[in-house]
Amino acid sequence: MPNIRPIADLGNVSEISKLCHSTNEPVFITQNGYGDMVIMSEKAYDEILASSEIYQKLLISALEIKNGEVENGIEILDKMRKKYGYEV
Repeated sequence: MPNIRPIADLGNVSEISKLCHSTNEPVFITQNGYGDMVIMSEKAYDEILASSEIYQKLLISALEIKNGEVENGIEILDKMRKKYGYEV
């Protein structure tokens, strides 16, 4: 369940910080009943950022496969082995 707090709770920054770190989840801050900000620990932010980068790379890879912009890995390894004189 999301942690939702009014902006007035930012007066007690250490409590918000403890909440962010103990749950490793973002805290949603509202102002006048509407969403205003999201606060999270640096660790949670880094995890979200890393996941986002992975998904972006997977999307690029899927598009490259769809567009035929890939080569057969076994054939590439065979070419490299022959070029550098390493036979299995």
